[in-house]
Amino acid sequence: MGTETSSTPGFSTEPPSFKEALAVWARIGVLSFGGPAGQIALMHRVLVDERKWIGEEPFLHALNFCMLLPGPEAMQFATYIGWRLHGTLGGLAAGLLFVLPGALVVLALSIAYALYGHVPLVEAAFVGIKAAVLVIVIEALLRVAKRALRGTAHWLIAGAAFVAIFFFDVPFPLVIAGAALLGYVLAATKAAPLPEAQGKASPLPLTQTLRTASLWLAIWILPLALLAVIFGRDHVFTDITIFFSKLAIVTFGGAYAVLAYMAQQAVDTYGWLSAGEMLDGLGLAETTPGPLILVTEFVGFLAGYRFGGDPKLVFGLLGAAITLWATFAPCFLRIFVGAP
Repeated sequence: MGTETSSTPGFSTEPPSFKEALAVWARIGVLSFGGPAGQIALMHRVLVDERKWIGEEPFLHALNFCMLLPGPEAMQFATYIGWRLHGTLGGLAAGLLFVLPGALVVLALSIAYALYGHVPLVEAAFVGIKAAVLVIVIEALLRVAKRALRGTAHWLIAGAAFVAIFFFDVPFPLVIAGAALLGYVLAATKAAPLPEAQGKASPLPLTQTLRTASLWLAIWILPLALLAVIFGRDHVFTDITIFFSKLAIVTFGGAYAVLAYMAQQAVDTYGWLSAGEMLDGLGLAETTPGPLILVTEFVGFLAGYRFGGDPKLVFGLLGAAITLWATFAPCFLRIFVGAP
């Protein structure tokens, strides 16, 4: 968890001050439109081309590492670079500043939607947003498929996953586990020597890794468990906690990979919102800065607002806060444990 600065291969010999980095992370957070592809392109332009805080090769290695993890890859990538520059505090600053601007905007729009979403003029505007969002999601899925499915085996696994979810309602975590197992078997049958790691690094003591993991597991789970105890198993907050904590573990492939599962559960299983309202939430998340997975905040707010109790607005705010915590606290756990 220590700070990595100028001694790290591929990084600037004159690392930025923490204050300078804060300003840059805030700028990236405000301008991070366009989903993970646009956000990563923005960070490449700012961090590699303009600021030269990180070289091309370390940038790509860091990106590969973050794309292997569940969760929003762009947010975790920003956290990783922040950690490399200024240690744990730098990672926290980068990750929070990447998420908070968009989270505040989505929260404000969620409140407006709950209060005024059924006004005829607002409903008419969202008809156009829904159509645009459907096109954006389909285009993104096609783009991801072209990049990720590079052989017959990949297409067969993708087709089997679709059939399992769409026709047989197989739980999404089981689909992910099955795909991971097939991928492992295929990789084992075509094993190739791994490239040597760049730079020299001493192995981290296992005890330090376990301490870090224990700390961040506690930060993630204990507040959510306390809420579940306070409100009881049958309260909507407990359902939000369990569902979005589970979602945070299986969100491999970015937000687009779990949109169908999340929509199915939020609409059909829990009944927190309608399918049309789910599309409205996607429209809000697509047109605001920050990771697309912030659509979970919209879902959490409406669930708390409608089913939490009175005053509705307070319970909506709590629902949004629980969702954000369950979604993003595990991101810091993964980076601070895995990055060293």
